[in-house]
Amino acid sequence: MKPNAVIGTSLAAIGSALASMACCLPLGAAAALGMAGAGVFLDRARPWFSALSVLVLAAGFWQQRRARQCGRRTGVVGVVLLWTSLIVVGAVILFPQEIAAILAGSASANRPR
Repeated sequence: MKPNAVIGTSLAAIGSALASMACCLPLGAAAALGMAGAGVFLDRARPWFSALSVLVLAAGFWQQRRARQCGRRTGVVGVVLLWTSLIVVGAVILFPQEIAAILAGSASANRPR
């Protein structure tokens, strides 16, 4: 089992979890017009993205377990990233509106006035 496989599955889990709440993120006026249709699609696909996040995360933990059973060492970066992705995916699934509000607050704070 390659150590990069655990890193890849962790990043995929984070990516699909963030994609599941892409409809809630604030966008600029021009981007909002173009993304309106995508937001509707992404809102309908949210359960699928969430399920994909959980499945990819489970695959990452399974790969890590199999690597240990085969006597291979798992890298610290892969382990930390896997557990971080568990926290991110869990937070996005359990608290999607709160995470979106946090991201919206940080996006509006960085915008010039």
